[in-house]
Amino acid sequence: MTAVAGRTLRVGTRPSALAVAQSGTIADLLRAAGRACELVNVSTTGDRSMAPVEQLGVGVFVSQLREALVAGEVDVAVHSFKDLPTAPDPRLTLAAIPVREDPRDALVARDGKVLGELSAGSRIGTGSPRRAAQLHALGLGLEVVPIRGNVDTRVGKVRSGELDGVVVAAAGLRRLGRIAEASELLDPLQMLPAPAQGALAIECRVGDTDLARFLAEALDDAGVRAAVTAERAVLATLEAGCSAPVAAHCDVVEDLDEDGRIVERLSLRAVVGIGEPEEGELVRASISGELENAEKLGAALALELLDLGADGMPGRRQGTAGSGVTEE
Repeated sequence: MTAVAGRTLRVGTRPSALAVAQSGTIADLLRAAGRACELVNVSTTGDRSMAPVEQLGVGVFVSQLREALVAGEVDVAVHSFKDLPTAPDPRLTLAAIPVREDPRDALVARDGKVLGELSAGSRIGTGSPRRAAQLHALGLGLEVVPIRGNVDTRVGKVRSGELDGVVVAAAGLRRLGRIAEASELLDPLQMLPAPAQGALAIECRVGDTDLARFLAEALDDAGVRAAVTAERAVLATLEAGCSAPVAAHCDVVEDLDEDGRIVERLSLRAVVGIGEPEEGELVRASISGELENAEKLGAALALELLDLGADGMPGRRQGTAGSGVTEE
């Protein structure tokens, strides 16, 4: 089955404000490339439930969207890449990974304070085991409070005084035009982001070869694809479930080859929380290599982390790996 040239593309999106914003950006890029588009909302289990993500399982923010794609109800699906399980769906093609938004985490705190200004005992909200582990590891004596909900819900807990601050993805704030509400953008040396944070994944049906080619030409960024491939290979090799505190980030950097020519290489770092989150114990590792070896680099780094003790992390081997935590 191939997409009919010139037909209006139905772009599937979750109905949250953030999902609609990022899907709308993709639709605008496709229109600029010459195709008419319309957004089609598809509600998911993750959108309808306020239960902790680790209880809902991997893929709760993508499964219904993928099924709508397979059923022909939409032609293209737009996902926050970090929500996708690491195991590919053989029915679908990952046609494009566009230019990445800011991958960092952001603090929204009362009185515009940064992390270092918050007193011991300050209540910081996050739904991410990765963020919780790294917050405890900073040794600031913060109380980490589990929360869920969209950006309005989370930030609202700070505005109401229920919490002293929340940590959310900077990409979400930027896509919603709310980055000014961040009191601090957290340096990755303080808080390494989730694998593929800030990146989008654009899928179509495996038989829609013409559409897949169009999406790749219009949207795909080779450097971002290599970087997130390396990050997600860390997650997959660690067999990390949605409750596992795993962080990974890869930069495309310039280097000199043996002949003194400038080349692009990957610089990959990862952090894993081990033991109880309150203990703040982390293992860290880094590696660099060629863009074409992205998956091998991620796997090699994960094996190094396992040698350093990452096999003791919570949430390992809990099904197909995936962060399970949206950018909201």
